[in-house]
Amino acid sequence: MRGLVADSAVLRLENLSKRYSPDRPAIFDGIELELRQGEYLAVMGESGVGKSTLLNLLAGLDQPDSGRVLLEGTDLSTLDDDAITLLRRRAVGFVFQAFHVLPYLSVEQNVALPLDLLGVTEPERSRRTALMLAAVGIAPLAKRYARELSGGEVQRIAIARALVHRPRLLLADEPTGNLDPRSAAQTLALLRAQVKENAGAGILITHSRTAAETADRILVLDVGGLKPLSPRG
Repeated sequence: MRGLVADSAVLRLENLSKRYSPDRPAIFDGIELELRQGEYLAVMGESGVGKSTLLNLLAGLDQPDSGRVLLEGTDLSTLDDDAITLLRRRAVGFVFQAFHVLPYLSVEQNVALPLDLLGVTEPERSRRTALMLAAVGIAPLAKRYARELSGGEVQRIAIARALVHRPRLLLADEPTGNLDPRSAAQTLALLRAQVKENAGAGILITHSRTAAETADRILVLDVGGLKPLSPRG
């Protein structure tokens, strides 16, 4: 896929709607959104409004009932499963709320996995993995198995894995939930910096107003779609 021109959108949502079943109300309806290179967005909302569902749609892990998701100009609905997998592998970094770290792989093997799948050569793979482990503060744990680590340490593995291949689109679902305040602040700064340095785009899902304020702008998700967060009163 050809690179973007300077004013192109990394991500565009057009009239996006989703419901769990035909006889139930929409989770959300008519979402319109555009994210450009270097833009970092926070999305807030009550539990159950569909924030994680929205991220799954953006990553091509789920399909909308109507509307379109365009990633670097490609409409995800036009791709078969293999093509979506390849696009996601190359262009998307996803920090899952449940982490999805592989417990019987070492820390460095978990983080290097996206590079393995992309066929990055071993020297470059090792170099980039080491840099990312250092960036999230778990370099001394590189040889440990993920199953031996704390929840906060596993969360850092998930963050490093999402960033190591320098994705065009970063999707982070409550990425600091198991971290202490100092580590959370460092992680939020890292996520923002990576989006800017890679000239990609990022979406942070969070319940924390403090975390959301590290983004360029904050939107609130409800059944009516995405709308700007009201100022503090």
